[in-house]
Amino acid sequence: MGHLSIIIGIIIFSIIVLFHEFGHFLLAKLNHVVVVEFSLGMGPRLISFEKGGTRYSVKLLPFGGSCVMLGEDLGDMSEGTFGSKSVWARIAIVAAGPVFNFILAWILACIMVGSVGVDRPVILDVTEDYPAQQAGLEAGDTILSINGKRIWLYREVSDFVNSHQALMASGDPVRLTYSRDGEKATALIVPKEDESGRYKLGIVGSSYYRDPVTPGEALLYGAAEVRYWIKAVFDGLRLMFTGQVTLNDVSGPVGIVEVIDETYEESKQDGAFYVWINMLNLAVLLSANLGVMNLLPIPALDGGRLLFFLVEVVRGKRLDPELEGRIHLIGLAVLLALMALILANDVRRIIVH
Repeated sequence: MGHLSIIIGIIIFSIIVLFHEFGHFLLAKLNHVVVVEFSLGMGPRLISFEKGGTRYSVKLLPFGGSCVMLGEDLGDMSEGTFGSKSVWARIAIVAAGPVFNFILAWILACIMVGSVGVDRPVILDVTEDYPAQQAGLEAGDTILSINGKRIWLYREVSDFVNSHQALMASGDPVRLTYSRDGEKATALIVPKEDESGRYKLGIVGSSYYRDPVTPGEALLYGAAEVRYWIKAVFDGLRLMFTGQVTLNDVSGPVGIVEVIDETYEESKQDGAFYVWINMLNLAVLLSANLGVMNLLPIPALDGGRLLFFLVEVVRGKRLDPELEGRIHLIGLAVLLALMALILANDVRRIIVH
């Protein structure tokens, strides 16, 4: 693993975490909560200064970051503390971290799409004697939806075919809506089995072929990119909970840096521009991933805290702060143990390879 890849990985992680914590910081300030410290990294302070009652720090270990609010986990209700604010203010402060991750992912995706274009769901060709051709589809048609689900990127067409083989083998037709010369049409396509035993529609396209976009389209397709990666994270979680993905398929920071290293080595042969674009793509994925994972209703994560706040809204009164604190502490211990296990697995996988 190259030193440059490690540096790039640290920079990407730092930007993503800093933006997440800045979301908490900004909403805390707007709601007049005292922010004790806003930091990048963990461990001992390397650089710090104080301004407006907040200490800003850069710490030794370049992983993570924090926005420490006054009385955040102590149930303190005095003026300026996190606990003194209304439940809706606390919801806004906690939710801001993941929301800012989605905003960052969208900004980076807009830059990426504006630079290299987008894989529009345009049919490049149709396979002879396959259902798509028989249903009248032609090269140049743009796919708008599959079984009622809006399609923005050609990758979504490929993903549908790959992840719905059981459905396609059932003999039920796939409802495909497309446009041609500005006119909408719908085709019912019964997938056909090929020589390898896989079911296909007979549509030929490419997720690598990129069409240029206007600035307005870059904003729209940037959102489509973020939507795609958010869905990919949820699909991965579903596969994990159904046992189709094991711990060996999950990566922590070390495994992600390894992916960054591999992507960098492959991209640098094509020049600095493609290194930049592929790093942007990884940053979009990682920022969207962090946003989704932090919204999971697990104690110690933002989603776990939001769950407690929603219970408070329903009950009309606060839960016992000490009980909530203990639950979050247990959740944190479990998360740290899981992170240690994933880290050990990453190191083992690198050594074995």
